[in-house]
Amino acid sequence: MKFSDLNLNTPLLNAISETGLTDTTPIQEEVYPVAMSGRDIVGIAQTGTGKTISYILPILRNLKFSKQRHPRILVLVPTRELVEQVVGEFEKLTEYMTVRIAGVYGGTNINTQKQAVYDGLDILVGTPGRLIDLALTGTLRFKSIQKLVIDEVDEMLNLGFKPQIERIVDLLPEKRQNLMFSATLTYDVEELINHFFYNPVKIEVAPAGKPVEKIFQSAYQAPNFYTKINLLLYLLDVNHGMDKALIFVKSRQIADILYNNLEEIFEEEVGVIHSNKSQNFRFRMVNEFTEGNLKLLIATDLIARGLDISNVTHVINFDLPDEAEAYVHRIGRTGRAEAEGNAIAFINDKEQEMWHKIEKLTGSKVTIDKLPPDVEISELALDTETPEIAGKTLIKTPKIDATKGSAYHEKKEKNKKVNLGGSYRRKLAAKYKKPKTRGQKRK
Repeated sequence: MKFSDLNLNTPLLNAISETGLTDTTPIQEEVYPVAMSGRDIVGIAQTGTGKTISYILPILRNLKFSKQRHPRILVLVPTRELVEQVVGEFEKLTEYMTVRIAGVYGGTNINTQKQAVYDGLDILVGTPGRLIDLALTGTLRFKSIQKLVIDEVDEMLNLGFKPQIERIVDLLPEKRQNLMFSATLTYDVEELINHFFYNPVKIEVAPAGKPVEKIFQSAYQAPNFYTKINLLLYLLDVNHGMDKALIFVKSRQIADILYNNLEEIFEEEVGVIHSNKSQNFRFRMVNEFTEGNLKLLIATDLIARGLDISNVTHVINFDLPDEAEAYVHRIGRTGRAEAEGNAIAFINDKEQEMWHKIEKLTGSKVTIDKLPPDVEISELALDTETPEIAGKTLIKTPKIDATKGSAYHEKKEKNKKVNLGGSYRRKLAAKYKKPKTRGQKRK
């Protein structure tokens, strides 16, 4: 269906035309008429299916001009990046309309946001915590809210925002339209629907957990962190189409360690974002990656929902996520719209069980390939990879002065060899003139 086939007014059609969009996605086509009717909606759709525009269009189509101070539309999202993304979409589609829009989130000056709310708004997009902060100051009032949108609700519940969501909903007028969007329909999501929604229409474009069909998935065995680095360098060397790779890791600490190792080789072509980084730093990294200045961007799952970056050639699961659903969100960063995408997973022994859960959820069977012959299995290990003995405290053995004592002996000839690594590592080192890995010796 064309956007021109929807019951849109001229200002919206002109704005859509300037974005270059012509055809609707399935979620946009199905949500629009139901949302226009005023019914509550629960939309289940994957990342990258256009669900943000699916609720923005009917909201703007029904929104009448007003000079009242208090917002009439409230959109809840889990992260600061997603606030900026949604506000950006609203601004693009209101190019020929007079609509007041603002985004609020934590980690920045609340006084600036208070002033924006005080000056008057039609649409307010925000994270739950900051919305409550503003409500407690008395500046923000919810009495005029006509429509509530909760986007990425499953991720908000995973992050522990349920009490804040319930508190905000309790402050809203009873007579309102509710629109909820989620990539998965978990028990907690169902519970929220039963408490606050009135006879909602469920629109499920793709079964929960089903991966985007145009994404080619592959997987490799990799026993530890530094072997995964070696594998990543090998793939970057042999795959010349890996121009814009998003690398997901399981924690902020791992993200920083991986960045330090890759930065030695790729210098200004690699970036990192996680919740410990400042807001300005995160926005700068995303912008540079979007514009193609960065070849690699390392991210955690918390940031994954807020990224709307086009032309990501590869998503690399350096670590598998703690939940199978998060895998679907990750790989949804590539293969967006009509583009084809690639998703690669690095899997160690501890992650095998999670991989089976991912296959069950997605309904796909992906063979785990062995390491390519040129990839060195590293003897280096992170502290978290060092084996622990139950009930015992491991004490590090003190260093021995090898210049004294009769027990000292020369190394065997085979142990004197210097491992230069695979040819791909030497090529990269020569190209970027930087050393590579560091780390603690495996015990």
